[in-house]
Amino acid sequence: MSFADTLKTLPGVSHLSAIQLLDAAGEVVATIENKPGQAGSLAVYNHLAQLHGAINADAAKQGLDIYGEHTADAQANPGKHPNIDRLIELIASGATLRVKQVFAQP
Repeated sequence: MSFADTLKTLPGVSHLSAIQLLDAAGEVVATIENKPGQAGSLAVYNHLAQLHGAINADAAKQGLDIYGEHTADAQANPGKHPNIDRLIELIASGATLRVKQVFAQP
């Protein structure tokens, strides 16, 4: 299944304006916004956090599967897909990121 097809199976994120990724010290290390170019990653990371409680190595491995064809492109072109690069780094380091949802204003 392509990434676009897989995205259609993930829970919606229209209620979110962003998610913040926090390291072990509670510092925000990244923000993924609900805007063109990032909305797909927002859906992936939000889904992984719902399933795993955080983004750990197991969640990251599942995330790479969800990204599908984009994962190979990210591996061949480091820096092109920073949200995929982050998952690859989490697998390598064994680190965990907590996810804080930022809700959209009604």
